Amino acid sequence: MKSASTGAIWHPSPNFGDRRVVNAPTLVVLHYTAMTSPQAALERLCSDHFNVSAHYLIAANGTCFQLVAEDKRAWHAGDGEWQGRDDINSRSIGIELDNSGDEPFSEPQMSCLEGLLRCILKRHNLHPASVIAHSDFALGRKTDPGPKFNWQRLAELNLSVWPRDTGHCMIDAAQFAVDAARFGYPMIDPHATPDRFRLLLQAFRLRFAPWRQGPLTESDMATVAALAAHDTA
Repeated sequence: MKSASTGAIWHPSPNFGDRRVVNAPTLVVLHYTAMTSPQAALERLCSDHFNVSAHYLIAANGTCFQLVAEDKRAWHAGDGEWQGRDDINSRSIGIELDNSGDEPFSEPQMSCLEGLLRCILKRHNLHPASVIAHSDFALGRKTDPGPKFNWQRLAELNLSVWPRDTGHCMIDAAQFAVDAARFGYPMIDPHATPDRFRLLLQAFRLRFAPWRQGPLTESDMATVAALAAHDTA
C-alpha cells in the first residue's frame, strides 16, 4: 500500500516512539545502508530484534519505502550533536539509501530522493541547510552517506547547500572550528582536543571536499567560511 502523502510504499517498522524535544522535524539526515540488498535493509530496519529504523528507505532502482510516520521518532541517528542540540532522532527525518558507501548512487535513486526531499522540505517548511549527513554530527563514528554522494547536485536543486568558491583564507584552526560551529558542527577546541578536531576536519571534508588529505589547508578555511556566512548555492 502506498502512502497518500508521500507516494512511498508503506512498510511499517515497530521501532519508533514519540518525538521528545520537538513536535515536528527540523532536520533531514541522509544515510547509506551498507547492506547487501534493500530487502536485507528492510528486514533489519523493521525487525524488533534490532533497535534501528528510519522514516524512509530508497532502493537503488528508485523504489521508496516508508517505515515510520514523519511525526514519529525513528531510531536512525544515534549519539551526536548538530547546531548545539542533541537527540537528533527527535529532531529529524531519517532517509536510508541502498548503497555500500563505495559506489556511486544510481540515477533512479537520486531522482527519487530529490522528489522526496522536495516534499519533506515543503511540508515542514525547512531550509535546504536542514538536509545533512549522518557523518556531519556523528564525528568519528559514522561516514554515511560517504564520499560518493553528490551533495552539489542536491544544492543545485535547492535541496541542500554547497559553498561558493571563495578562493583561499589564512590557516587558523581556531577560526575553522568557530566557522564550522556556526554552520552546525559541534564546537571543538583544536588545542585542547586535537584528536576531536581531526575528526571534525575529517567529517567536514567527507561532505565538502573528500579529495583533500593531510593538515588543515587554506581551501578548507575558505570553504568553511563560505558555509558560516551562508554564502552557498
